[in-house]
Formats: sequence, structure tokens, C-alpha cells
Amino acid sequence: MAALTHHHGWWTLEDRFRSAWHYLPVDVPPGSCGLRIGLDYDRAAGVLDLGCLGPAGFRGWPGSARREFAITADAATPGYLPGELEPGTWQVVIGLCGVPPEGLEYRLTAEVSGSPGRLAPPAAAPAAPPRPRPPRRDLPAAPGRRWLAGDLHTHTVHSDGALTVPELARLAAARGLDFLAITDHNTVSHYAELPAAAARYGITLLPGQEVTTAGGHAGAVGATRWIDFRQPAQYWLAATERAGGLLSVNHPVGGEVSWTLPLHRRPPLAEVWHWSWLDLRWTAPLAWWLAWDAGAIPVGGSDWHRPGSDALPGSPTTWVECEAGGPEAIMAGLRAGRTAVSAQREGPVLLRAAGEVIAAGADGAVLAGPDGPRARVRGPVAAFPAGPGPWRLLDEAGATVALTG
Repeated sequence: MAALTHHHGWWTLEDRFRSAWHYLPVDVPPGSCGLRIGLDYDRAAGVLDLGCLGPAGFRGWPGSARREFAITADAATPGYLPGELEPGTWQVVIGLCGVPPEGLEYRLTAEVSGSPGRLAPPAAAPAAPPRPRPPRRDLPAAPGRRWLAGDLHTHTVHSDGALTVPELARLAAARGLDFLAITDHNTVSHYAELPAAAARYGITLLPGQEVTTAGGHAGAVGATRWIDFRQPAQYWLAATERAGGLLSVNHPVGGEVSWTLPLHRRPPLAEVWHWSWLDLRWTAPLAWWLAWDAGAIPVGGSDWHRPGSDALPGSPTTWVECEAGGPEAIMAGLRAGRTAVSAQREGPVLLRAAGEVIAAGADGAVLAGPDGPRARVRGPVAAFPAGPGPWRLLDEAGATVALTG
């Protein structure tokens, strides 16, 4: 037998002014095996997010990427967590992301079934075989360490991306990346898929989530639990730190998704290089970095979602000097500030050593320090004395091609 619950009404601007999130109850009786939710509204007129809370807490939030989802003990729609359905009152969370002045009509249907497998979501397609990957770059590093190439900001079908976790891992490995942080919006449902995909495609996959609100986005990298994005940004930082993770402010100068939220204490990381830095001669991201926290560890992120949108994984590339290739070593290198960022995995890279910066693959580029241009790079590897502050490599047009803190 199946039980149905229906909700119908209008969301108005006044509803949005009261709260960005509203809750529609669904009763789940004891012995239930599956839950399916469907949300219908005019997507040409507005945007609604679709999340779910069970009696025990978070069960999913892929933002506006879904109009329906299913949860069973063994499987769930990407963005949601599988597991036993606790009896009691569940809450379907509606995020009023975009409500027009005239309001937005909605209809929501919830179906609960006691028959095992009846409401299960479709099974995922088999993972494709690995693709050839380019040789790793041999960059100057401290004894016992090596520089690993990665990307700290990507998305999959668990939020609003187009690729599954295995598909994204396969793509990133074929582009020569050593590690990738998968940071789906406001969910941790992708965590369970990371170990198998990492092993299959020979790439380290870091768990992460992009805490996403209208006032700004923050990347929480590391094996954190779900971070409640409805709380103030200071809570996000504390929750990430308690779990041993690292928080970054993402695309701080990024149009309508720029950072506008108050933070009493600065996070350790700053995504100073995002794909939306379209003209690398502009220095607005660098100006924000210096004004926000000149000591913040610089990182980069492609913000990959789908082909033809954003940039490919590794554009830009975040380099981390590590003692090994696993998640713990990469997190340790990030935490210690041993990072550099370049436009691509191939091409010029600027690395820090004791009292020096080292330009690799940058013959003919201009080295610029905190006070401006300092020297021309000659040869495949060149070292220069360097004090504190950000340093960059510039091309002949004055565009940034690599940087380090």
C-alpha cells in the first residue's frame, strides 16, 4: 500500500522576506520502505530548491537541480542520502531561490510505500574504463615532497553538475590531475562514491561541499559532515574546523554570487583564481585577496559543472607540495600553505622555496612581486630571492599566468 500527501499553494515575495526556506510536512509510517517526492511549478517563472529533512536530520539538498527525488534504504536520487526511513514527520524543504513579484504557484506530491524496491530510483550506469593520462610534471620540490596538480572546486549530478562522480574522476585523471575536490552544493551524498571512483581512475578524490547561499559560497574541503547552510557563515567555519577540514571563500568577486556575508574570523583558504576571472590583466581578485586577508592561502577552482559551461577541471590548477599522494597528505600541504596556482596544468608555474620563488616552464615571462615587475625569467627553471607577499608571473600582455602566496 502507498500513502499520498499533497501540498498546493503560492509562494510570494512576502514568504521569501520571512525566510529563504519553508517546510512542508510528510508523515512516514513505521515500516515504510520508500519515499518519493515530486514538485511541480513553472520553471520559466521562478526557481525553487528541493531539500529533505528526516526526523534524524539531513537527507538531501541538490538545490534547484531536482524536481523529484526518491529515497530507499539502499539507494537514493543523487543529492539525497539513502538509508532506513525513520518513522515520523519528515520535512520537504523548499528554498525560495527565485520568486517573481506576482508569486509562484506550486504543487507537491509525496508518496510513501511499504513495498521494498517499489520507489527505488534508477540504477546508475556502469563506470567507463580509464583513459590514458599525461605524465606527471616533475617540479622543483623540497626533499621528500612533490608538487601535485589538482582542482578544489567541482560539481557532479549530486547537485547541479552534469557528470556522475566516476565520469568526473575519469575526466580529471585524463587531464593529468592528481587530486580533485568534489564540492557539490549543500550536500554530502557524493561522499560514498569517492573511494571506488578514486581507485578506478587513479586520482585522489577529496570530499567537500560548497556551502551555498544567496549571500556567498564557501568551499568546505575535507571529510566534514553536512554543514547547515541556513546558519551564519561563522558557523560554517567552526563546523569545518571541528571536522578537521579547511574552508575557503569561493569566487569572492563573481558577479551575482560574490561574497557579501560577514565573517568575524577569516577562513584559511581564499579562492583567488576562479574560472570567472575572464581577463587575467584585471587585478580585482588580487585586490580582494589583499584587502580581505593577505595571509590567506591562495587556491584556485574551475567550478566545473558541464561541457560548454564554466572551465574544464584544472583550469586553473591548484598545486600542493605534499609528502604523499593521499587525502591526508594533500590536506596537510594545504593546511601548511604549500600552494601555488597556475592557469593550466601545463605551462608556467611559480613555486615558493625557502626565501625564493622558482619559476618553472616560464621562459620569457615577467616576475612581479608586491611592488610590481622585478625580473625577466630566463630558462626552463629560474630562482629569485623573494620576500613575503604574493608573487606572480605575467605574460607579455601583463596577464597573470601563475601566482603564489
